[in-house]
Amino acid sequence: MHTFLIVPTGFGVGLTSISLGLVRALELAGLKVGFCKPIAQQHAGDSGPERSSELIARTHGLQSPKPLERAYVERRLGDGQLAELLEEIINLHQQAAAGHDVVIVEGMVQTRQVSYAGQLNQHLAKSLDAEVILVSAAESENLTELFDRIEILMQMFGGAKAPKVLGVILNKVRYEGAVVEFTRRLPELASLQGGAPLRLLGSIPWQSQLNAPRTRDVADLLGANVLNAGDYEQRRVQQIVLCARAVPNTVQLLKPGVLVVTPGDRDDIILAASLASMNGVPLAGLLLCSDFAPDPRIMELCQGALNAGLPVLTVASNSYDTATNLNRMNQEIPIDDRERAELVTEFVASHIDHEWLRLRCGSPREPHLSPAAFRYQLVKQAQAANLRIVLPEGCEPRTIQAAVICQSRGIARCVLLGNPAEVQSVAKALGIELPEGLEILDPELIRKRYVAPMVELRKGKNLNAPMAEQQLEDSVVLGTMMLALDEVDGLVSGAIHTTANTIRPALQLIKTAPGYQLVSSVFFMLLPDQVVVYGDCAVNPDPNAAELAEIALQSAASATAFGIEPRVAMISYSTGDSGTGSEVEKVREATRLARERQPQLLIDGPLQYDAAAIASVGQQKAPNSPVAGRATVFIFPDLNTGNTTYKAVQRSADCVSVGPMLQGLRKPVNDLSRGALVDDIVYTIALTAVQAANMSEKTEQSR
Repeated sequence: MHTFLIVPTGFGVGLTSISLGLVRALELAGLKVGFCKPIAQQHAGDSGPERSSELIARTHGLQSPKPLERAYVERRLGDGQLAELLEEIINLHQQAAAGHDVVIVEGMVQTRQVSYAGQLNQHLAKSLDAEVILVSAAESENLTELFDRIEILMQMFGGAKAPKVLGVILNKVRYEGAVVEFTRRLPELASLQGGAPLRLLGSIPWQSQLNAPRTRDVADLLGANVLNAGDYEQRRVQQIVLCARAVPNTVQLLKPGVLVVTPGDRDDIILAASLASMNGVPLAGLLLCSDFAPDPRIMELCQGALNAGLPVLTVASNSYDTATNLNRMNQEIPIDDRERAELVTEFVASHIDHEWLRLRCGSPREPHLSPAAFRYQLVKQAQAANLRIVLPEGCEPRTIQAAVICQSRGIARCVLLGNPAEVQSVAKALGIELPEGLEILDPELIRKRYVAPMVELRKGKNLNAPMAEQQLEDSVVLGTMMLALDEVDGLVSGAIHTTANTIRPALQLIKTAPGYQLVSSVFFMLLPDQVVVYGDCAVNPDPNAAELAEIALQSAASATAFGIEPRVAMISYSTGDSGTGSEVEKVREATRLARERQPQLLIDGPLQYDAAAIASVGQQKAPNSPVAGRATVFIFPDLNTGNTTYKAVQRSADCVSVGPMLQGLRKPVNDLSRGALVDDIVYTIALTAVQAANMSEKTEQSR
């Protein structure tokens, strides 16, 4: 599924018109098209549904999700909730994408009231993994100004590192020569995105009739008093003439589609306009200003014109103010003007290169899973799984908050291990109410029933009942026994326990999954542009080559399970054959062993981090590598390197890391950093639920 984000280069470029035409053009190309306007931008005076979405519905019969209100978006941004806002927008995008080949997303227009539009459009492009189509109006700025605007936007949307801008649609083109010159200069912009060409995807000539409002629209927008409606629902204002001259000098101006604006006491102009109308000139109407009521005797003489459909409106403002108000009038298509919307749709569609866009939609494209999309998918998958997750640190404040969020959002059915009175007391101190259905189990009341099963599980280690009861005093051990007996689907701990406290009971009671010899960990690193996997950064201090190969295979499987296409880079201080030494040889041997076990997996090493992550460096240092420059899974040679790198990237790049997620166990047990935030715990619970669902599915398939 492809996504195009259309972004205006300025105000008044005709973004809605381009949306209408682009949807039709792609439909003509044989594609199933969805539409999404994530954030409503109502024009002053608008009161009903959001204009773009409603016009798309009325002209294409295409229902799109209801946009978020601008005030709501601004509250979210003001509260520092950009990540949550982007997840909501991804939800809207997913609704629009259902059953479609391509989705058109209409970006925000920057105005004095919406100064943040450019930055939010940038986040939309990344979060939705969208390709950007810029929309510009060639009528109001010279080519130098236009190119400067486009250059700024291209740099904003990624530049050479992550080219996102496909091309430009020029709207309201008055001079064909401007298009020729624009096309000639387009190659100048290719350097801004690593040489990737920028295309002119459409050139829409200026057509005044497409911008002609109905006379009724003028009446509504000015709040005019309607003396005679006539044909004001059908007649369109193609030109406005302010009549201050004498009648002989006015006659030649009385043409079809003209709205005659004159003071109400200009009987001569009123009579002239009426005569023209009676002689078959379909004027748009008469707009009488300056709060002068027309003479009833004159209006009686004009009755023939009124009966023939001449609209007559009055406003209280003087000639100058009326002309100013008309000039400032909203030119957008009213949502009930089906005729104009259809004309605009067909005209714009006929000038867009829909065949090239169709081929683009069918071309293989490397997907990027954005941080917002990762979090959204993670929560949705966890909600669908509806699994039971035990939290041994049930009285810890952050854990209680996370459990309340997960229970309320349906992410998981959480089980808190702790004294119910103490849990209630902590919740009250936090000012939160425990939701119905949130389980709280008192370890003192349930501990004894796990003694015999634990003795049975550890009988090979000479564990007796008193020893088991003593070990079960540890709530992590108790929670692990619940998991071992399939009473819960996963366990999350570590807010106040060390990694060893979490992993040791799991190794003793859960044990490793079939085919694996060790337990390792991964972090999901939510970088600005995409999500990548780091392993192992939390468990194995100095794995040998065979263990490192197993970590690589476990991490690749984890990436796949969470929607990340695995391209595994085995990290070292040397790339390819350029270096020697025991550490490099370990990585080289681990790469060979991993390839032997899974020949179809894209894996390469040794690779330096920059060669693995940056396309230009990868091309230079490892030009024949299938992974260099595009790695999604980074395997570090030891814990010292992995943990240091993950923390450096997390802090320096100010990115969120989800994990560590333990891998290689028969059932999911996951560790938390002792500095974990509430959101970190929520996402780790979600991660555990999804991991449990994937394990259960694999078990079913193997039977």
